[in-house]
Amino acid sequence: MASSPTDLPVHRFRGRDGTELAYREMGEGRPVVLIHGYFSTAFVNWLRYGHAAAIAARGRRVIMPDLRAHGDSARPHEAAAYPPDVLADDGFALVDHLGLGDYDLGGYSLGGRTVVRMLARGAAPGRAIVAGMGLEGIVDAAGRGSHFRHILTHLGSFERGTPEWMAEAFLKTVGGDPVALLRILDTFVDTPRAALARIDRPVLVLAGAEDDDNGSAEALAAALPNGRHAAIPGNHMSAVAKPELGTAIADFLDG
Repeated sequence: MASSPTDLPVHRFRGRDGTELAYREMGEGRPVVLIHGYFSTAFVNWLRYGHAAAIAARGRRVIMPDLRAHGDSARPHEAAAYPPDVLADDGFALVDHLGLGDYDLGGYSLGGRTVVRMLARGAAPGRAIVAGMGLEGIVDAAGRGSHFRHILTHLGSFERGTPEWMAEAFLKTVGGDPVALLRILDTFVDTPRAALARIDRPVLVLAGAEDDDNGSAEALAAALPNGRHAAIPGNHMSAVAKPELGTAIADFLDG
């Protein structure tokens, strides 16, 4: 195994449309696929703050893709590369590429929404984690992109310290591609409550105690037949940096 998270090799696979996508792995044992959030990367979400290492230490193979338009994955600018629900398609392509039969699945923010889309479309992990996400961000996903669309189309215009300025600063630290990231907003698909009611997997809905960016995590857990809600310290951005995030995921997977 690599001596540190920054040494993890980048592996490649192709989406169902042929787009080249990237993933990293850490640890050995039962696989869990963890999907990062919008603007972020697998490294930032899962490796930088030790979450992957904490989960791997429990005897897990942690598989972390970079979403298309993010990180080390391809960043096409053509609209044709971003059909509705393509991120769920990419998730299924990774599961197929690795031949995963018995596995777990989790994600943060946009990654959490992608997990729900995969579950609604028939993914059958043993357990699932939907973190940094609430009910409104699931049932009204198509309406959630206006905040980011405004940021990406007005870069350089925000007052220092505002949420928009902070999001733009984060975008710069990860080397984000504004054109490709705008296209991602066109892929969002709503998941109706009736579809949530058909998801029979055990699902942990995990969010920062001060995180209401995507609506109510408690309401999302209640909408799932086997949903369980848990809170960790922080808001939508700061919770990612808290060790409690990795610990809560590892504990749930062990359960």
